[in-house]
Parts: sequence; C-alpha cells; structure tokens
Amino acid sequence: MCADFSEFDCVAAEMSPGDVVFQCTARPKTNERIVAYLDHIGRIEGRVVEADGRGFSITLNATQRKREKLAAQLTWLANKHELALPEDRRHERYTPRSARSEILLEDGRRYACRVIDLSLSGAAIEIDVRPALGTPLTLGTMRGRVVRHFQEGVAMEFVRVQPPEALRNYLG
Repeated sequence: MCADFSEFDCVAAEMSPGDVVFQCTARPKTNERIVAYLDHIGRIEGRVVEADGRGFSITLNATQRKREKLAAQLTWLANKHELALPEDRRHERYTPRSARSEILLEDGRRYACRVIDLSLSGAAIEIDVRPALGTPLTLGTMRGRVVRHFQEGVAMEFVRVQPPEALRNYLG
C-alpha cells in the first residue's frame, strides 16, 4: 500500500532483513512510505529508495529484533523444501472436499467463493472481490476478518479458534 492508500499486486523479487525489491506496476516516489503484506512473512514497512521501469526497492523500517526474526523467517523459507521442514503454522491447514461456498459481509452483500484451504484459525478464499483489510465477514457460520490479499483472493482469520466439528461441512 502506497502513501495515498492505493494498493497493488506485487512480487517481492529479492529480500533481505534490511530491504526488499518489488516488481509491479506501482511507481511510488523516493522516500514514500510503503506497507506490504507478504505471504509467509506478514506486514512489513519501509521507505522507497529507488524506482525504475520494473518496480521499486525499499529499506525496511524495523527494530534489530524484528530484523533478526525476519532473517530467521527468510532462512526457513529458503531451506524448507530442501530440508523437508514442516509448515510453521499455528494450526494444520486442510484442503476442503466441498470447496464452493459463500462469504457474507456485514452490510448483507454475499459473494460466491471457493475455499482454497482452511484451519481452525482461518481460511484462504478464492474470490473476485477484495474486501479491505480488516473487513468483517462470515464464511458459513465462522465469523472473521480479512487479514491479507493475494492474487487469487483473500485470507481471513476467524474471530475465535474453531472447534474441529466446525470444519466438517468443508472437509466431508
């Protein structure tokens, strides 16, 4: 998200604990504040140091502790496939048998969606619309909020951890 609150789909082409190179159509100004939500990393923030025809780079605004944590995350991501490391998640993710569903927004709007995967604490949903981050929504009987956008849709975090039986409708 740029300083004017515009949002773009970007790819983090290169990343270190101190900076990130993004490839995308956005062309922010030098020193502009950028907030990004990256899969497997989470929220990062920084200032633009350079922009060109392919994208832009930022220097991260992070404490030493946050940089150390980021270094560990990047190392884990770089090595997880080679070392067959397990996913670093709070709850195991499941692929539903019955993927077609519907989300309901607080204002009553309903949208057809496809559940990509879900866990006791959240779900990844393929959907054409992109409710804003933080938007409350309901998937079946499970209430939550949008916590991330990705190319195919949104990720939602449930308001509370669901009991396993709440997932049975999706898992069959």
